[in-house]
Amino acid sequence: MSIRIIVAATVVLSIGGCTQTPTRPAATPANHGNTSWHEKVDQNTVHYQLAMGQVASGGTPFQRVDPVYPPSVLPHCPAPVDVNVLAIIDTDGKVDEVRVADEAQADAERKLFIAATREAAKQWQFNPLTIRYWTADANGDQHETSSETKPFSLGYTFHFECRGGHAVTHAVDHPAHG
Repeated sequence: MSIRIIVAATVVLSIGGCTQTPTRPAATPANHGNTSWHEKVDQNTVHYQLAMGQVASGGTPFQRVDPVYPPSVLPHCPAPVDVNVLAIIDTDGKVDEVRVADEAQADAERKLFIAATREAAKQWQFNPLTIRYWTADANGDQHETSSETKPFSLGYTFHFECRGGHAVTHAVDHPAHG
């Protein structure tokens, strides 16, 4: 799992936006609910290429905040919604940007799910992606000669589901990593 996370780099997705304000119910349902998420690996992802003597580590999340199901849509329980995002993580391990494909074409209700996802994902924190450079001395002993942190990106799918006016959170299958 960590190899794909470690070497993930920026994938270009379209972003945009326009909004509409939906009608809000008189009372917010008691169950605001959360969502499920899983990592999504895009086949077009560009990876850092490590040279001989380079080792990458980090790039793993250590703080995650779950998006809250938009309470204004719970009463009419729309069909399940998946929001695919690309989180751009800076050299300090903080989410710098959250990109959502086809956001510009999203209707007002979908924009509520996108906003909930973005708000939560911006609070995630990752161990910085660090590339260490190693060399061997005359005796064959290895020594770290330098290191640097790099920005990276990871794709995630957030799944929102509602049943009977209540948000449902369930396990999402995690893709296999090699």
